Amino acid sequence: MTIPSHAMNALLCPLSAFALAAALVVSQAAHAQAAAPAAAAAPAAPIDAEKQKLIDRILAVVHPENGVLQAVQEKGVSAMQQSSIALQTNHVPQDRKDKALKDIGGDVQKYIDTTMPIAVASAKKYTIALSAPILAANFTTDELRQLATMLESPLRDKLEKVLPQMQNAVGQKVSTDIGPQVNKNLQAMTEAVGTKLQVAVTLK
Repeated sequence: MTIPSHAMNALLCPLSAFALAAALVVSQAAHAQAAAPAAAAAPAAPIDAEKQKLIDRILAVVHPENGVLQAVQEKGVSAMQQSSIALQTNHVPQDRKDKALKDIGGDVQKYIDTTMPIAVASAKKYTIALSAPILAANFTTDELRQLATMLESPLRDKLEKVLPQMQNAVGQKVSTDIGPQVNKNLQAMTEAVGTKLQVAVTLK
């Protein structure tokens, strides 16, 4: 059995912005006290009007807040996955497992429905305020102008449309090349994890 190309892409792709944002969300509480003095000691410099207009154009295309929103959703997905694993590991009968997952799905959906609106509102409140100084400090006005033009170009959309084709082509080739070995490693990991979970559950 070969690994689907999209699975290979997930295994082989570098850390995404979403994953990085999720990591930042998890770690931000631990670093909040350390970060606060630094932020207070270095207030953002004022941004001139021309730069701000260019930054607004860029942020209308690039959405750094999406990483945080994705992280909110991933918590729900993770809860469902972990619940399914726990039920399977404990050999819960299929009918009870299905009912439990349905009930848990309702709790997860409630979490999404109640958390996403406040996450979106907070993201809208802080995205420009926090992203603009970073862009202003790292790019000249001319660079911002070039960046805005590039991001608004129809060629960008054209590239994004063919990108999945490139990813799929690479994924299929890599799957053919190392799929059997990856499947073997994945099976070994799954069996090892399953054994340890079973021991943990059955020990009194």
